[in-house]
Amino acid sequence: MKLLVLILNRLFWFVPTVLGLIVITFTISHIIPADPVAFVAGDNATAEQIEELRRQLGLDQPMHIQLWRYIVAVLEGDFGVSLYTLRPISEDLASRLPATLELTFVSVFVSALIGIPLGVVSALKRNSLLDHVLRIITVSGLAIASFWLAILFQLLFAMELGWTPLQGRVAGWGPDVITGFFLIDSLIMGDLETFWDVVSHMILPVMTLAFPALATIVRFTRAGVLEAINSNYVMYEEAMGMPRRVIVWKYVLRNALIGTVTQIGLIFGILIAGAVVVEAVFDWPGLGSYAVQSILQSDYNAIMGFTVVSGVIFIVVNLTVDVVHGFIDPRESR
Repeated sequence: MKLLVLILNRLFWFVPTVLGLIVITFTISHIIPADPVAFVAGDNATAEQIEELRRQLGLDQPMHIQLWRYIVAVLEGDFGVSLYTLRPISEDLASRLPATLELTFVSVFVSALIGIPLGVVSALKRNSLLDHVLRIITVSGLAIASFWLAILFQLLFAMELGWTPLQGRVAGWGPDVITGFFLIDSLIMGDLETFWDVVSHMILPVMTLAFPALATIVRFTRAGVLEAINSNYVMYEEAMGMPRRVIVWKYVLRNALIGTVTQIGLIFGILIAGAVVVEAVFDWPGLGSYAVQSILQSDYNAIMGFTVVSGVIFIVVNLTVDVVHGFIDPRESR
């Protein structure tokens, strides 16, 4: 019951949060000193042609009227038409969203799969050589720029060693689109050759995105484990003669992961934002590369659509994290 109340409380704030995101995104997009209409019209367009196009796009109306129309349209699932592709932005986003989500989910999974055990080991081996090495690695992961790391990975693993493809999502056309997630679609079709080709293309971008995420997870897991180990209940279990391995994996880890789970939710949003640079470097056909193209072309509608969709994804992920918190620690749902 308490968990249900927590979920309803989070859902209550969902709508005003999304509305606030839309208003902020719209306002920022329209105060940027650039004229998308002139860009679309071309260099040879006359002033009359530019004004006519501006009227057709509804950009001659006062800002508050444009904002109201945009909010109503977004709530109906209509993000407008791209000024560059001249296609509905909702279709562009829907076609590219699976690629970004697949890359992000795999990156979060890899970072958690590796980072949580490393964080536990780092805490249990506190101040050892291994602990110092892991702390250096985590600091490096947080300090290194993603685009620079991506280029280094391309130079070393793709161009120098030839172990992985340089860029792209798959060689050729890829599997038949069922879910939009190539890993899942290739397995559904029983096409293992395509599956491993998709995996090989994901290695470098996943390594680039997962490295800073792994660093964060290691640091928070280590801190959580250290705090839990020094708690009274752990001392009691040790005094009762319970094996340390059982204490760590059955009691300590559950309490230590509360902060880590929170960070995973935040990391997901950070990776969505980081995908803008990484996808551009690896020519990954997702939301990130679409956002970069839209920014370079001053395509306001597409930029706003990308920002709103990314924000909604981030809000939904954090809602999920709150629910998971309720299961891990019932005190969180009080």
